[in-house]
Amino acid sequence: MMTGEIREHLERKILPFWEKLADQKHGGYYGYVDKELNIRPEADKGCILNSRILWTFSAAARELEKPELRVYADRAYDFMRRFEDPENGGVFWSVTFDGKPADTTKHTYCQAFAIYGLAAYYQLTGNREALDRAMALFRLIETRCRDTGGYLEALKADFSPESNEKLSENGVMASRTMNTLLHVAEAYAELQRACPDPAVRAAGRSCMERFLHTFYNPGKHKLEVFCDDQYRPLLDMQSYGHDIEASWLLWDAAQTFLPEAEQAPYRAMCLDLAESVCERAFTDHGLRNECVNGVNDELRIWWVQAETMLGLENAWELTGDPVWPERLKIQWNSLKRLIVDKRADGEWYWSVYEDGTLTERPMVEEWKCPYHNGRMCLRLIRAELPC
Repeated sequence: MMTGEIREHLERKILPFWEKLADQKHGGYYGYVDKELNIRPEADKGCILNSRILWTFSAAARELEKPELRVYADRAYDFMRRFEDPENGGVFWSVTFDGKPADTTKHTYCQAFAIYGLAAYYQLTGNREALDRAMALFRLIETRCRDTGGYLEALKADFSPESNEKLSENGVMASRTMNTLLHVAEAYAELQRACPDPAVRAAGRSCMERFLHTFYNPGKHKLEVFCDDQYRPLLDMQSYGHDIEASWLLWDAAQTFLPEAEQAPYRAMCLDLAESVCERAFTDHGLRNECVNGVNDELRIWWVQAETMLGLENAWELTGDPVWPERLKIQWNSLKRLIVDKRADGEWYWSVYEDGTLTERPMVEEWKCPYHNGRMCLRLIRAELPC
């Protein structure tokens, strides 16, 4: 019953919202829609947003067997060129509404999402150019976006160092972040599924080992979030959203990169993260955002709620314990009540408080995209949910 409802939600609510944001004059998709659903046509366009739109429509067209959706993936694919740096390689953080370089930061996180979108587009179309562009970005990350200790964060256009404001918060400036590594692993897993390659597999295995042995804190049942260049934590923090997201993404990556005989410790880590998050942050009103220095942030954020659905489903797949689908039903109902925009032309709110009060965050900007909730729907549609 839930599966049919989720499919309808994807096809009638989420995808139509983003289809209407195609910029027919300048290409790509509009980069900003405010809380009142007003489009700002001259807003900058973010590479992360465009990459995630590319992934969403590529995956939806393929998995829903709806070839009519390809036109939206084609539009995002064509606009990806506007982010590419012909001089130094890699993709910029953002461009202007008409496709000129705006923020020329080369963030490893951003390169990874470009790979993610291009790999999905290749799976949809078989377009070899898309795969070549994804592989070029993979080689760039491995040669220009890392040092002997691991992956770097923010870099200038020429790949010289830059401060990491974009992936730091809570008053710290991180040299290594769990979030960037998570999405490098995610992108490499998608690339490996698109076209298996020994170098991609080796890099993916390295990502997995870094999670298991460095970012995972088994004593505190969480992933460390912000670290210095030696991977020393900078903050007493648990990001509930990232931990529940990692609980299924890392298992997905483990199945992609590792033989079955090596998967057990990753299974244990992923289940520990899911159980920890549910014990500390799961409520009848959705998942809390994070905990810093022992204080919970009660904000309910769109992507956290979507990833919670996937983490719960994955835990049920791993254990068969009926507690997980029961939580899944609670989460779906709270998500519909609090996060889904009831307006006919709306999609999901960025964030709300536990009592349903809306924040002032926009409906679309460089981070707010269809990837978290679109992927949630696509994965749950093909899952054999017992509810």
